[in-house]
Amino acid sequence: MSEVIVQTEQINDIPLLVQQQQKMGIAEIIDGIVARHGNRTGLSLGWLVVGWLSYILSESDHRLSFVEDWAATQLQTLNKLLPGQVTAPDFSDDRLGEALHMLSQDAVWTELENQLSHRLVRVYQLPQATARVDTTTVSLYHDQETSELFAHGHSKDHRPDLAQVKVVFVTLDPLALPVVTMVLPGNRADDGVYIPAITTAQANLSASGMLYVGDSKMEALATRAHIAQSGDYYLLPLSQKGSQGQSLSDAVAQILADDSTLAAVYETDDEAADETRLLAQGGETQQQQTFRVKGTAHQWTERQLLIYSPALAQSGYRGLEQRLQSATDKLLRLAPEPSRGKRQYQALAPLQEAVAAILTQHQVVDFLEVTYSRQVQERPVRRYGSRLARVATSVRYQLQVERNEAAIADAYRPIGWRWYVTNAPPARLSLAQAVRVYRGGVATIERLFSRMKGRPLGLRPVFVRRDDHLVGLVRLLSLALRILTLIEFQIRQALQSQQQTLAGLYPGQSTRTTDRPTTERLLRAFKGITLSIVDLPGQHIRHVTPLSSLQNRILQLLMFSDSIYTELAQLPPIPP
Repeated sequence: MSEVIVQTEQINDIPLLVQQQQKMGIAEIIDGIVARHGNRTGLSLGWLVVGWLSYILSESDHRLSFVEDWAATQLQTLNKLLPGQVTAPDFSDDRLGEALHMLSQDAVWTELENQLSHRLVRVYQLPQATARVDTTTVSLYHDQETSELFAHGHSKDHRPDLAQVKVVFVTLDPLALPVVTMVLPGNRADDGVYIPAITTAQANLSASGMLYVGDSKMEALATRAHIAQSGDYYLLPLSQKGSQGQSLSDAVAQILADDSTLAAVYETDDEAADETRLLAQGGETQQQQTFRVKGTAHQWTERQLLIYSPALAQSGYRGLEQRLQSATDKLLRLAPEPSRGKRQYQALAPLQEAVAAILTQHQVVDFLEVTYSRQVQERPVRRYGSRLARVATSVRYQLQVERNEAAIADAYRPIGWRWYVTNAPPARLSLAQAVRVYRGGVATIERLFSRMKGRPLGLRPVFVRRDDHLVGLVRLLSLALRILTLIEFQIRQALQSQQQTLAGLYPGQSTRTTDRPTTERLLRAFKGITLSIVDLPGQHIRHVTPLSSLQNRILQLLMFSDSIYTELAQLPPIPP
């Protein structure tokens, strides 16, 4: 009896991911930059990266050691989707390490990002009006104390026990599409990274009049001068440290004295809308700024926008009241009513130290006034045995906590107000546009950080031994972020233009629709697609799970043909 051989491969979203990367030109760009070694066989570095990124996004796993085993279960599929004869050893740890080393080389990565950014802007006709600059940290385990990259610093992951690296992104709004990715030592200060990042972005985008948006760490006058001198614009909030905090309080008091100068900013400019939500109120002034750039004094006009946010104010009010209440509760617990097991302070100095510590911890030193009253209690103690009768004395202190309402009112006044500065003229960026632009991109770049450090890329925390591998891995995952962002952008843009929605993306809610699907849900919709290969005596059968209407619709929105799946069933047999 002849043997029947059955093979199955879970192809899921792999064809879609490979097709997306072909459209982006990732393999083409890498192979055009990195010359193929004469002795190298198998996949080129560019196509190796494409296959690896497909694994990372499909399996939500960036670990090197699992890729070769995965490739061994996908050979029929990979041999159709990738050029040449693909074997599992093409994805060995050594080959993947070689790819990371390649991506870690600054010259290679700079050219790769430059070519990729230009291609993506052209192919996807991406808006080039606003870019956002921000930093995050990535915690990691390591066993190399001599590393120049791994360092301890302020951890945004709340893991001060772990070493970390700093990652700088410049992204295009409103997509949060990375155009610049920089990996720096974890103890590097933020303010010095903005000029190099923006300079690289200017080269990658080749667009004049860009608006660069950042947080208050971008406020250094040198950074603002660099942007203004290069013909671009900036928008950022000023910190409230030192004289700037006092300047804010004075400006708020002045503008509140004549609130007729305040302009209201609503969620939409559509006057016909039934409901409009107040986003902010504000006014503006102008001043001349001067800074020497490379020995030459550069002068420009800077607009100072004084913005009040009701949402920020409410959050600030709640925060201050919570601090006041928490501090009051802790202070009163220092002097409890006498009872068994309740510790009492019998000396004033230690009690005052404890009070000062609580007030400082909750930052309410100026807002709570504490008074002390000393109580002495005497009670007779009878004679017992050889001990004579006596009078025992016990001392305790009572605390009275009162709010300094005048100081609290002064603290309340600037809450919700912030200075923003920009060199963009009103015709380029009105006050209302500035509010919407700044707010609009905060959530998107935070989502980018979440994707990189959480699901689906899972970079936090990571274990590496070599600096070049870590740099290469972060840069590799920034390519994965571009894939996620572009799929999402194209689907949402197509749905919006067609005024349609997608149903079936939410398990257990078949009728629920959305016009803003996430890439993660879109890729999950392709789970369960299988390539089956059956070898019978004299017969070879190949079968791909028929695509559902939802899967076909997603491919149509991406402008991909369903042949990227159906052709897998039409191939001649490939030796395993």
